[in-house]
Amino acid sequence: MEHLPTPPGERPGEAEAPLEPPRTATVTATATVDEHGIVTGWDEGARRLLGYEPSQIIGRPATRLLADDAGEAARRAAGHQAAGEDRWNGTVVLRHRDGGRLEQHLLAHRRTPTGGAATEWLLLCAVTSPPPRPENCPQDTPGERGQEEEPGAPRELKEWAFAQSPCTLAVFGTDLRLIAANTGMERALSLTEAEMRGLRLVDIAPHPVGEEIQARMRRVLQDGQPQWTEAFLPAAHAGRADGPESGRPVSLTALRDGAGRLRGVCLTAYQGHAERERMLLNEAGTRIGTTLDIARTAQELTDVAVPRLADFAAVDLLPARGGEAGATALAGPITMRRAAVRSVLEGNPESPVAVGESSTYPALSPVAECLAKDRGALYEMTGPALARWAGQDPGAARLREWGTHSLMVVPLRARGTTLGAALFSRHHNPAPFTPQDLQLAEEVTARAALSIHNARRHTPERTSAMTLQRSLLPRVLPEQAALEIASRYLPADPLAGVGGDWFDVIPLSGARVALVVGDVVGHGIRASATMGRLRTAVRTLADVDLPPDELLTHLDDLVIHLSADEATPEGVPEGAGGIGVTCLYAVYDPVTRRCTLARAGHPPPAVVTPDAAYLLDVPAGPPLGLGGLPFEATETELPEGSLLALYTDGLLERRDHDIDEAFDKMFAGLVRPAHTLDTVCDHVLTATLTHRPDDDIVLLIARTRALSADRVAAWDLQPHPAVVARVRQNAIAQLSTWGLTQAGFITELIVSELVTNAIRYGKPPVQFRMIHHNTTLICEVSDTSSTTPHMRRARFYDEGGRGLLLVAQLADRWGTRHTPTGKTIWAEQIVTPDSE
Repeated sequence: MEHLPTPPGERPGEAEAPLEPPRTATVTATATVDEHGIVTGWDEGARRLLGYEPSQIIGRPATRLLADDAGEAARRAAGHQAAGEDRWNGTVVLRHRDGGRLEQHLLAHRRTPTGGAATEWLLLCAVTSPPPRPENCPQDTPGERGQEEEPGAPRELKEWAFAQSPCTLAVFGTDLRLIAANTGMERALSLTEAEMRGLRLVDIAPHPVGEEIQARMRRVLQDGQPQWTEAFLPAAHAGRADGPESGRPVSLTALRDGAGRLRGVCLTAYQGHAERERMLLNEAGTRIGTTLDIARTAQELTDVAVPRLADFAAVDLLPARGGEAGATALAGPITMRRAAVRSVLEGNPESPVAVGESSTYPALSPVAECLAKDRGALYEMTGPALARWAGQDPGAARLREWGTHSLMVVPLRARGTTLGAALFSRHHNPAPFTPQDLQLAEEVTARAALSIHNARRHTPERTSAMTLQRSLLPRVLPEQAALEIASRYLPADPLAGVGGDWFDVIPLSGARVALVVGDVVGHGIRASATMGRLRTAVRTLADVDLPPDELLTHLDDLVIHLSADEATPEGVPEGAGGIGVTCLYAVYDPVTRRCTLARAGHPPPAVVTPDAAYLLDVPAGPPLGLGGLPFEATETELPEGSLLALYTDGLLERRDHDIDEAFDKMFAGLVRPAHTLDTVCDHVLTATLTHRPDDDIVLLIARTRALSADRVAAWDLQPHPAVVARVRQNAIAQLSTWGLTQAGFITELIVSELVTNAIRYGKPPVQFRMIHHNTTLICEVSDTSSTTPHMRRARFYDEGGRGLLLVAQLADRWGTRHTPTGKTIWAEQIVTPDSE
């Protein structure tokens, strides 16, 4: 048997164990017959098929194996030999050693053994375990009883492969034996699927091309990564590599089942250069320019080009400049930064510089010449241009070291601006680049150049907008005792641009706190600037303690004025509809645990209490800027420890789900157990976002706190001057209870002035209240008069006018807020406990 060739992978010492055992054991039965019809080779598969030992058949006429008319079979074989054909296939009836008849398909290749002068025929067929039982055989072959019948090809693999590729294709199992083939594969090899099933590619096409493709299949099974080659199978009728099908691109991809297990390899042959060009351009259109990230776009270009077009690709970019880069500006040595690189070899060894590093191209190098002439060019490494370049540039010498034989240089140019150059080379693929390859590279590179140009033009604007946006949002949330706060701000996808979403946390008088979330419609610097103006206006209006509905009314007037200021000379506001703004304003009082809210076209807040989770029913006012429509506030009591979630509509905009499902996802994140509010924010964003948001997202989550009764003291006052002394005594006694006696002197003065003014100028009933939380002491006097006191400068002989001036000097903050029944004058001090 030493002269009987063994298929690759079945030779001793050649490990080719499949990653997953096949469902049926399949071997190839192989025999050789010389030109005189004498059997010269007989392997184990042939023994299993017909039962003959090698010693019983080698050296004997092959016609002894035929159960039909031997003369007819010999005439058919002689006819093929006379026609000069190198392959024959057909179905014959063989005679088993036990006397049974066995119908079997045979594939025969005519060949000349190495070192021999005479030709011989290599006969092959696929044998499954157990082999087909011969007809008229009275009993099972010994040792084969109980074996399973040969199953058909797995239907799932066939459906997956045929569904994924419209081209010539075949499916091979993990043992590299053919499972299925479509009509294109049958037509390409002039064999039916049944005739090829169970054979390896080297059995179907015993040619170096078949061996190369099978070796690549083995690599796919090892790492699961796709493989590409330009060497297609030999033509069906020729059996030689120079047939008309030579050079068709072939892809080899792993096929996996629903559980991700590797089940086979799909061989796909594309329809020549035109088909490859179409597929490459389609892939470039979907994969290049997905973001406004310059480095990512450059890498996408190289990823598309390798290995489809080239074995190595690199993108070098010129420094960004304000004006256009014309040809004269690119004369002489050129320094560029390497933005991306990709190779079929691991580690990109062909590149002398890493991504991010700079390289300088001499004036006579192909790169500099192409940039100066503003057109792409093809080069052979043996040409004078590359030889001259290799003598001046270590980068060119590195390309030669790795066997590069063909090079393309294509300038990256878009909208009249030269951005850099793309280099493509081949060293693994033996075929040199053609003019059609250069044209294809220019089309693909043009797509990348346009995306890079847009990114460079957009990046400064986006950076400015992001800087402005970040500077206008609160960097550190203010300390306050009413709420525990956590927030998140997510900018939109770079293609959409920075939006005008904002949030704020504003401490108010009486230990209260205001929460604000707003959204300016649009993107870019204009939206960010408008957001900053509105946020400042909200803080100003909140500082005078306006109720939520009144604050939105004033803000509505401001948006109308801003729209008028941005109107064009024709009187039309810039942008359709002028400035569109939504806003939600909420005020929480930890003393009463009540929250007052109003909204202007904004999504309703979400509330999670210990007993329920729901959207708070806040009357939906119109967006700001429409004018003439009132806003309505609502008030609700929140148990201590409740979660209040305010957000912008970017959180709810989902591409593939409705708004109800988005709310369900949000509540799922809110109610999920978490130790901190930051974790709650992460849960909400994880639950609701499946992609980079198209709009900015603001998420503000607050957990309510309540001031205990022992931190608040209040007294109702009679409108008589004698009450002032008694109030001072009560205040000093309360400070002693709280351990704040060090603040007694200043507190007495503040209490005297506030109570005296309320009794003298206010209307009864009058109430005095003291609040202590953390390091803050608040003194408040309320009455039913709506008259607001004003601080003024008293003249030398004036008897009054110095009270509020004194309060302003003694307190850290003071002010007046209106209530539904009157007003409250308050003053805050920062106090230190007696123990300190």
